[in-house]
Amino acid sequence: MEKKFQIYGMGNALVDFEIETTPDQLKNLGITKGVMTLIDEELQDKLYTVLGKDAHTRACGGSAANTIIGAQSLGSVCFYSCKVAEDETGHFYKQDLLACGVESNLSYQALQPGKSGKCLVMITDDADRTMNTFLGITGDIDYSQINEAALAKSMYLYIEGYLAGSPIALTAAVQCMNFAKKNNVKTAFSLSDPNIVNFCGEGLAEIIGTGVDLLFCNEDEAKAYSKQDNLQDAISILSKLTETLVVTLGSEGSVVINNGQQIKVDGHNVKAVDTNGAGDLFAGAFLHALANGATLKSAGNLASFASAQLVTQFGPRLSRENLVVVKEFVNTNKI
Repeated sequence: MEKKFQIYGMGNALVDFEIETTPDQLKNLGITKGVMTLIDEELQDKLYTVLGKDAHTRACGGSAANTIIGAQSLGSVCFYSCKVAEDETGHFYKQDLLACGVESNLSYQALQPGKSGKCLVMITDDADRTMNTFLGITGDIDYSQINEAALAKSMYLYIEGYLAGSPIALTAAVQCMNFAKKNNVKTAFSLSDPNIVNFCGEGLAEIIGTGVDLLFCNEDEAKAYSKQDNLQDAISILSKLTETLVVTLGSEGSVVINNGQQIKVDGHNVKAVDTNGAGDLFAGAFLHALANGATLKSAGNLASFASAQLVTQFGPRLSRENLVVVKEFVNTNKI
């Protein structure tokens, strides 16, 4: 079957509000630093009242959405399945996503009654990101949001691990994975967050099933999921779940493991101000490169370079200036 899309994504639809804050302020507010925590809307509103004066421009987000938008910005043709409500936040999300050029079920399905998901992304001066998320209606994403015709015509399916936090979303993610595998669509999955690994490990295992083609994680997630203190031991366990394992190592770059061979990808020495979305863009750039014929090494190099440019700015999407720099890197290195 001829492929129309390079990457088909499924994940949460969250409008991100990025806020600059301090570790002391997070501590005083009782917020656990550096991870994603699910909260109710009332608490989120209270936090925004305290912190919102330092908020940056909002943007449509969610981990997999950031990945898909990143790949689209680099030239891939992508589709994203998600769920938002018939409210101001939902309409903003739909318009922002479609404005990025991504095709979506939101363009033809009616928005649902309820409240759309929102995420407070709190950035501290060490460039770390802490997320407090109200899922709203996105927690109820189900298989009716999946466009099987578009998925069957995609090279890759990409699903975020955050979906394991909702029983309805988990079931839909498993169904989506099964459909992809039956229709010769390569599967990619991200463990997403240490908290998700620690509290929803069984759900992550259910989505992975008999294995995926690509598995993305960072070092903390790799160790948590494998229950190993040593990274190489973690790699040995996770490699059994996937054809290609990609472990990001922050400023140290990443390591790509395929058929028992490890490919080290160098990091880039940049001044980081905001790491929100860095792992998401890494996955998007990596998948974009693979879908367009690059080697694993070249895919890793592009992903490392793109995510390094992203952390030099605020927000989960490359600025126009940084996108130009990344595209020049693509052309120069013939990726």
